[in-house]
Amino acid sequence: MELGNFSVSLAVKDIEASKLFYQKLGFAVFMGDQSRNWLIMKNGRHVIGLFQGMFDKNIMTFNPGWDSDGQPLREFTDVRELQRQLKALGVALLSEADESTSGPASFMVADPDGNTILLDQHV
Repeated sequence: MELGNFSVSLAVKDIEASKLFYQKLGFAVFMGDQSRNWLIMKNGRHVIGLFQGMFDKNIMTFNPGWDSDGQPLREFTDVRELQRQLKALGVALLSEADESTSGPASFMVADPDGNTILLDQHV
């Protein structure tokens, strides 16, 4: 099962303080809008998202259709197909993508310890 680009989405209290901290670890702002309380930062192939006030806890994020530079992939497994595969395996979904649509969509699952996993397709 190919899930796409992986990143950790961090629920931060102070996006400026978090940005400055991660810059000390070698991360650089890659995309986002700090005035809207979100930034994506990279250190090589490692990607983190900083999100202030958008969710309560950290989330593991997979982006079907994107490479690690946020560029569209020519071939990938659509998020709705991934959703169907996981449902067939008995994985409970926290939210579902509308399977009657195409293009951008997302769904969420939780692992056995309650960690949230977001599959978020932007293409």
